[in-house]
Amino acid sequence: MSRNRDQVEQEDLRSRLTPLQYEVTQHGGTEPAFTGLYWNDKTPGVYACVVCHEPLFRSDTKYDSGSGWPSFWAAIDDSKVVTVTDTSHGMVRTEARCASCGAHLGHVFPDGPRPTGQRYCMNSASLDLLPDQD
Repeated sequence: MSRNRDQVEQEDLRSRLTPLQYEVTQHGGTEPAFTGLYWNDKTPGVYACVVCHEPLFRSDTKYDSGSGWPSFWAAIDDSKVVTVTDTSHGMVRTEARCASCGAHLGHVFPDGPRPTGQRYCMNSASLDLLPDQD
């Protein structure tokens, strides 16, 4: 009996990701506020997708939104993050996904700072920080 490609890919992801990273990126989960690795991190660098390693956000667009999750006012490039309407949990929100692999990242809200007015409220579990090299 052969395994199909989706089964192999899911097994690979389960072996590479922590259970929380898998739940967040593959099932749209959310880590508790103020618990993620990057919610209060100030290290200069690039935040990449934990699944496919695509660069998504720069630390110079990260800010303290007070929400308890890493928040950014812009993606590295608008084409790197796609948005879809999320109607789960009795709410209508804008879900953010990695454009490259489709991993769930978090949500986008229209209450961020200038110049964009956007708050990309991301899960630390969906990101991997690649520190700048001095």
